[in-house]
Amino acid sequence: QFHEWMTGTGLLYLKSAKIPVATTFTTHATVLGRSLAGNMMPLYDNLEMYNAVEKAREFNVVAKHSLEKTAAYYADAFTTVSDITARECSHFLERKVDIVTPNGFENSITPSADTFERKMKEGRQTLLRTASLMLHRDVDDNAFLVGISGRYEFKNKGIDIFLESLALLNRERGPEDRQILAFIMVPANHNGPRKEFDNPLTSHYLNDPEYDPVLNVMREQGLTNLEENNVNVFFIPCYLNGDDGLINKTYYELLIGLDLTVFPSYYEPWGYTPLESLAFHVPTVTTSLTGFGHWVNKNYQGPHPGIEIVYRNDNNHPSVVNDVAGVIRRMSMLQEEESVKMKENARQVSTIALWEKQLKYYKKAYAIALEKLVGNLGKFQLIKEENITCRTDQLRSVPSWSPVTIQKQLPQRLNFLEVLSRNLWWSWNQNARKVFSGIDHNLWREVEKNPIVLLDKIPYNKYKALEKNKTFLEQLDKVEASFNHYMKSRETLTGPRVAYFSMEYGLDWTLKIYSGGLGILAGDYLKESSDKGVPITGVGLLYRYGYFRQVLSAQGDQVSEREIVDLQKIPAVPVRDGHDNWITISIAFPGRNIYARIWRVDVGRTPLYLLDTDFEDNLAEDRGITHQLYGGDWENRLKQELLLGVGGIRALRALGIEADVYHCNEGHAAFIGMERLREYVVNENLSFEEAREVVRSSSLFTTHTPVPAGHDAFTEEMLRPYFSHYPDRLKTSWETLMALGKSDVCNPNEKFSMSFLAANLSQEINGVSKLHGQVSREILNPLWPAYLPQESHVDYVTNGVHYQTWTAPEWKEIHSRVFGQDFGTHHYNKDCFLGILNVQDAEIWSVRNTLRKKLIDRLVLALTQTQNAPEFYSPREVVAIRAALNKDILTIGFARRFATYKRAHLLFTNLDRLDALVNDPKRPVQFLFSGKAHPHDKAGQDLIKRIIEISRMPRFLGKILFLPNYNMELAKRLIQGVDVWMNTPTRPLEASGTSGEKAVMNGVMHFSVLDGWWVEGYRKGAGWALSEERTYENQDYQDELDAATIYNMLEHEIVPMFYKRNHEGVPVEWVQHIKNTVAYIAGNFTTNRMMEDYEEKFYKPLQKRHTDMVAGNFNQAREMAYWKRKMEREWSSLEVISYSHPNDSKDILVLGGESESRVRLYLGALSTDDIRVEMVITAKGKDGKIVIDEIVPYRLEEGSNGEASYVCKLVPQTAGSYLIASRIYAYNSKLPHRQDFALVKWL
Repeated sequence: QFHEWMTGTGLLYLKSAKIPVATTFTTHATVLGRSLAGNMMPLYDNLEMYNAVEKAREFNVVAKHSLEKTAAYYADAFTTVSDITARECSHFLERKVDIVTPNGFENSITPSADTFERKMKEGRQTLLRTASLMLHRDVDDNAFLVGISGRYEFKNKGIDIFLESLALLNRERGPEDRQILAFIMVPANHNGPRKEFDNPLTSHYLNDPEYDPVLNVMREQGLTNLEENNVNVFFIPCYLNGDDGLINKTYYELLIGLDLTVFPSYYEPWGYTPLESLAFHVPTVTTSLTGFGHWVNKNYQGPHPGIEIVYRNDNNHPSVVNDVAGVIRRMSMLQEEESVKMKENARQVSTIALWEKQLKYYKKAYAIALEKLVGNLGKFQLIKEENITCRTDQLRSVPSWSPVTIQKQLPQRLNFLEVLSRNLWWSWNQNARKVFSGIDHNLWREVEKNPIVLLDKIPYNKYKALEKNKTFLEQLDKVEASFNHYMKSRETLTGPRVAYFSMEYGLDWTLKIYSGGLGILAGDYLKESSDKGVPITGVGLLYRYGYFRQVLSAQGDQVSEREIVDLQKIPAVPVRDGHDNWITISIAFPGRNIYARIWRVDVGRTPLYLLDTDFEDNLAEDRGITHQLYGGDWENRLKQELLLGVGGIRALRALGIEADVYHCNEGHAAFIGMERLREYVVNENLSFEEAREVVRSSSLFTTHTPVPAGHDAFTEEMLRPYFSHYPDRLKTSWETLMALGKSDVCNPNEKFSMSFLAANLSQEINGVSKLHGQVSREILNPLWPAYLPQESHVDYVTNGVHYQTWTAPEWKEIHSRVFGQDFGTHHYNKDCFLGILNVQDAEIWSVRNTLRKKLIDRLVLALTQTQNAPEFYSPREVVAIRAALNKDILTIGFARRFATYKRAHLLFTNLDRLDALVNDPKRPVQFLFSGKAHPHDKAGQDLIKRIIEISRMPRFLGKILFLPNYNMELAKRLIQGVDVWMNTPTRPLEASGTSGEKAVMNGVMHFSVLDGWWVEGYRKGAGWALSEERTYENQDYQDELDAATIYNMLEHEIVPMFYKRNHEGVPVEWVQHIKNTVAYIAGNFTTNRMMEDYEEKFYKPLQKRHTDMVAGNFNQAREMAYWKRKMEREWSSLEVISYSHPNDSKDILVLGGESESRVRLYLGALSTDDIRVEMVITAKGKDGKIVIDEIVPYRLEEGSNGEASYVCKLVPQTAGSYLIASRIYAYNSKLPHRQDFALVKWL
């Protein structure tokens, strides 16, 4: 049996497949009948006059109607639930029903006889108590209780009739009459219970109370629940499932306590609610247009005072109101004995519709279907089963392999080695690294400094020897004590709890889940949170193939080699529940769910949780989501970002982790906002707007991208399959959802920007340097077009680097001696770096020479080992390079991602000049290059190939060297060992850049364009900078000028200074530059300072605002959402009555002279508290852009009768040409900043 049109396809499939199964199709309400009634069209008087095909097209239900009609036609038996609907079927579906199959009732849900009386009293007391609490006064214990329930179909369910009847009674009744308490128990869109009972009309916060039909009619009809009212009405708009947060009773537990129910429906094919009411011994009122009412009139023999069936048609609305009011009036006046008789009759009537009495109709329908099937048996094809003794596909069975992990077992005395290897604290603790390298120095290098692999490869006899090695055990015990002391405060961290989401983390070379600067920055940040004791929880993805391993061919072509990660050899462990099950999360994808396992990486005291889809629960296409960082096509990128955002939040919830602040590190993680919206809407019953207030109040978005094209964006067509269900869950529209990621939602060609999404769902936004903050204001300005970029709230926190990770041990030893005791606690004043000025020049120079020597020695060693020698250098060239590399000459490094805007080619624009520089017999220079180009960046790859070609030229062999497979370990060697770190980006395309910051920690001077962090970092006498000003618009000309400047500075400043030595062989001026670099620059660019900035600028204020926003059952969120809705609704009615302002055509302004501007406004429903008016004075900058000179507020002069006058007095202080304009903007003292609600009207 198939019920309703939605199941029709199943019936039609059986027919098309000619399967001999009898079919029955039952419609409970025709598609067109429901559509006509729902659109307030008269149904019954004119039913046969409607053209079904035309009406289906008019209501856009052609497909539904067609499926319903076709299913009815092909069904062996066609039924419906009442004679009323049978009439609809005959006309709209063009087939008469074979039999009416009325609905039944299962009486087991009613209380047993021995508990019935108690349940009735409990239900009545709950209703009386609810009424008393909402009215804030006592109610009569003998009050007459009447109710209505069902779906929120205001006309079809007769809610309008019910309210008008109550209003009629309220007008005619006095204080001496029996009090009537009416309950409307109809679920509606609401945002949770009013736990303070602060509204006499409704028990819950409605989404749009000003547009709610029930409340509007109550107000219109005077049903305001004042003390003088005899009739009081209470709207309970929640699902009464026993857990609504206020009444906490089920519908049936309240129904039994009523004296009367009223269901004066217009369109009700059957009507369970009056039947349920009778079953609970509660008399009821319904109409002749309900299937059940019609059934009672037809089938109940005898009087039925327990159910009043009011006659209703298309045109007798006033009569129905009077009749219903009359029934309520009469029932409220009954004596107790009469009332008991009514209740008993109600019970008796309900028995005619018990399922045991209705099944006979269904059996008749099945008999009709079977009879028709038997008559059609000749039409079905008989299928003979082939007798096959052996099928080849049954023999092709292959094993299904499952991975298993066998753990190693260390001697008990050495167990701490296993603990240490699984916590990345070892990666930035020098003594811990020494423990591992001390086990077997050569093996430590062979396993690429991976302690887990190292411990796996140690033979048993070596462990036995270590157990007896006193020196080693003393060293191990010292590290263990240090580690335990460090970790002791893990559970007592204070301050805002931060959830930090990033697509990549560069923590250590052994955990390949990073590609470049973004990941390294995120990794450094987690390490600093551990050192500084900031309670941050990291969330990311675990990639099976990491990013890629760079291999360069003999011709210098970059080959991207996928390097599979052995998950047993990395410091990530499965997260398991109390039953040892691996904790997973799921996300709905089109037509399926995907599942992700949760792993944990311990970064000192900071946990990092990673998600991974590469396991057997997922389809092959979904297992690949976490195969490679930024791998695959754009749809796979979307899947990765959904997993990071939506999956990341669900992972935190599965782990029971709560946060005060959610930090989105780049737009990749922006879907965290969407998932959090869903949580608040679904779990807390907030409206979309209220949920957005809460989410924004605790969200921070950090953007790292300096160009619009670098921000991820997806087409609507790509998003729709993944998000089509979200509007319903978020109680909003698709257009509203798309507006979160677009500047123009009406433009179908505009892609959905992840950065726009993050910005719209975050209260605070920041760039990663001062200059990048300015650039980000320009990029994000389309979101707030009524404001100039200069006014944007987009702030900045300049990136820093983790001192402990990147600083050489030789420097750490000196710093610990001269920076003071507080430096070791990670809570220090950065002025402590000035202590380097007191160190002797000879000691500084000795450290620099030592580090340069270590670098060159390692490079020579690598070239000596055949397996490590670059393939693009021939054996003869390798020998020449080893001989040419010199540990005593000026060494300049250039290593980073090879993108064209980094302009690594500048040094090679004049090879003769470069030749003279590197081959100067008295003052030689050597250049070390390294870096990867993106696999799809052909220009970047060609640049690497060009550098390799130049490095192989005889005159540059060993003087210019390219080092392949740039990674964290190689980066450490370079930034610690070179003398100068060079950077030549196109301004302002370097958002921050941190490689130079790492270099200055090691006394390596920075030589760069004034871009990114160097704009703030540069100090004369502590590095070198190319001019900040752009000379040429043509980039080729600018490149040529910058290249010439680089050569000049190298030839005349940098190289001479390095080789100018005193009698002790110390370059005094050079050493002073080193001291200045550390003293005045390094301390400003640590993650320690960076973390303090984030805490003070964002984390602490966001924590406070979020606390305020959710307090008192989200009171402030509801208040702000309501105010914003009001402002948006009324903003268009705001009119300018008059406006006068200074203008060159009619006014002459002079310095010091006062001029006046006046505005008179019609405010409509707004008040003067809701708006402010100001004059914006601007001038044109050198680049032609408008720059704000001053903003002068208007003063409110007077306001009355919906109008207000404002005046602004302007006194010019500087002569010149200016542009002025005035504007009105929405104002609320609780807004965190203007762009939080950027409603502006320019005059």
